[in-house]
Parts: sequence; C-alpha cells; structure tokens
Amino acid sequence: MAYVVADPCVKCKYTDCVAVCPVDCFYEGKNSIAINPDECIDCGACEPECPTTAIFEESELPAKWAIYKDINALVTGIKKAEELDTSKWPAALAASAASAEPWPNITEQKKPLPDADAEAKADNKIAALSLDGGA
Repeated sequence: MAYVVADPCVKCKYTDCVAVCPVDCFYEGKNSIAINPDECIDCGACEPECPTTAIFEESELPAKWAIYKDINALVTGIKKAEELDTSKWPAALAASAASAEPWPNITEQKKPLPDADAEAKADNKIAALSLDGGA
C-alpha cells in the first residue's frame, strides 16, 4: 500500500514531506503535490512531516477524499483518465482529466504557496485543485 496526498494539500503545497522521502516519489502540480503509488515504498516518513495532515496511508484515507487515490495515480502518470471512474469528481476536474499530463518529479523542499497558512484551514478544496503540473 502506498501513501496518498489528499485535499488539505490543495492551495498550500508544503513540501516538508518531499525533504524526507528516501525514494523521491513526490510530483508537483500547480497548487498541490502527489505521491506516485508505484514508487512509494510505504515507509511513512512523509506523513508526520505534513503540517496540514494531507498525507494518508491508502487504507486510512478518509472516505470523503477517496478520489485522491485516483488523482495521485493520474497526475503521476500511473493511470490514464480513461482507466478511472471520474463520475464523482467535480465536473471541471473530470473534464480536465482527459488532457492531464503527468506532473514533474519534485526532489527538494520548496516554499509553500503564498497563502498556504490561511488555506490550510479551509475545507473541501477539491474544486480548486488544478491538474496542471509545475511550480
């Protein structure tokens, strides 16, 4: 089982977790990060480093954030949109899934997004998630 980055990371993008990952399995999107499930060795080093509690062991991922398992697989290039059930995704996110490109690998800690501290308190940020990769 791998770890999954979920909703609390959106619009924050703290990368404390990246700094401790021994296998460089994190990928960077425009306003979030993701874990490649095939590269994750399930060591758990990243989970306690996340200041927003956005990282979960797959079997402990809250049901309300279950779609993030598929989102992590999509944006890290493990699965293609047509292999996923996007029917429960917000419409705009589901529509952009078909053209989503894999995000670039991130191996070093970076500064969080400018409003990360304020956004860390927000809930249900899935509609704000961008499937665009990059810094």
